[in-house]
Amino acid sequence: MHHTGVLTIETSGRSLTEFTRDAASWIADGGVSQGLLSLFVRHTSASLLIQENAAPEVQDDLIAFFDRLAPEGSHYLHDSEGPDDMPAHLKSALTQTHLAIPVIDGRLALGTWQGIYLFEHRRRPHRREVVLHLAGE
Repeated sequence: MHHTGVLTIETSGRSLTEFTRDAASWIADGGVSQGLLSLFVRHTSASLLIQENAAPEVQDDLIAFFDRLAPEGSHYLHDSEGPDDMPAHLKSALTQTHLAIPVIDGRLALGTWQGIYLFEHRRRPHRREVVLHLAGE
């Protein structure tokens, strides 16, 4: 059995937006008890992460770390959408655009403190799309 869908996630600018509950609700509607959920973000300046969802400081530290790795500045050739454009592409390249999560007994097989996040790398808010594919029985 295969199901596909799209989640639209509104971001507030550079941030991590958890959407674990949205993905779990979508799985519950699919009627699959055992399988694999694949998630894919359709953008080149945002990415997907599985990360701790208990301490908000983790999110702040991740954002600060990636800002140090790919700082804004005039040293990039590509800046057609502003100074955060190329750093956003670099951050996306260093993270993931695709995740795969097992589904066991109709639930995501995430650990206790794990959540699914869209990592927005741009400064201004965006509407991002995450494609879902659930395969199983």
